[in-house]
Amino acid sequence: MTFLFPAALMLLVPVALLAVGYLVTLRRKQRYAVRYAALPLLDKVIPERPQWRRHVPAALLLITLGLLALTAARPEMAVRVPYERATIIVAIDTSESMQARDVEPDRLTAAIAAAGDFIDQLPPAFNVGVIAFAGSTVVVHAPDTDHAGAKDSLRSIGTSSRTAIGEGVFAALAQIRTVTGDEGTDLPAHVVLLSDGTNTSGRSPTAAARAAVAAGVPVSTIAYGTEGGVMESYGYSTPVPVDAETLAELADTTGGTAYAAASSDELADVYRDISSSIGWRTEWREVTPFVAALALVFGLVAAGLSLRWFSRLV
Repeated sequence: MTFLFPAALMLLVPVALLAVGYLVTLRRKQRYAVRYAALPLLDKVIPERPQWRRHVPAALLLITLGLLALTAARPEMAVRVPYERATIIVAIDTSESMQARDVEPDRLTAAIAAAGDFIDQLPPAFNVGVIAFAGSTVVVHAPDTDHAGAKDSLRSIGTSSRTAIGEGVFAALAQIRTVTGDEGTDLPAHVVLLSDGTNTSGRSPTAAARAAVAAGVPVSTIAYGTEGGVMESYGYSTPVPVDAETLAELADTTGGTAYAAASSDELADVYRDISSSIGWRTEWREVTPFVAALALVFGLVAAGLSLRWFSRLV
């Protein structure tokens, strides 16, 4: 919580002094209380009441005054607000290493299924595009609001040689420009890139990260697979471990989030986490009316209890 007029918080000082004064007064009353010799007679004359009752209205009144001081300071709170529109590019590595079966049934098949579920989770007004990249890039589905078409386009993805992570990012940025224009708009955009290997072709991920930063587009990355991944080809086994470091650097540089998944279930969890955060932004909103209403409630309760129990206001 922040305050538009923090100087008004000084009003809390008198409230604190009142609380201290109340406690001091209570102790004095206890110290100098009149001692009755005939206590049994006193019990018959004065009905016994719970001691805590006499403190409740005063405590509620102090809370009311504290809330009024906060109201004067005009508090603000961070609130999650959904985007009405956005452009999301799903970029999938389709290099031959994605055929590794360390993830059932294989990396690419599992990635395609999870990407389809991710598209289903996005708000209907979001533009969604799909990019496939290996040694070169392919625009599988240009960004639009046809989510069913974007999901169906995933079926056409196949593997190819080499891995051009940087080119995948550049292609995604180019597709975003088809929606926002060269000058850009306030329409937010995000690239979600899944890969399992080291960049072996095209422009570097570092160059792509600089371009994404210049465009104001965060790139969230998913390092998919295990360290023990192996690709079988023509009777030979080739280790294809995940290069999480390159992907993490790309995400960190662009303001995205770096994820890692070593199974289909983990990948599904990652996409769910991305979909729950990618469609929201944080705004600071003034909550003065809410705090003022809360102060009114506490004040009314304090007055009501005092009248009910003691037939007087606080």
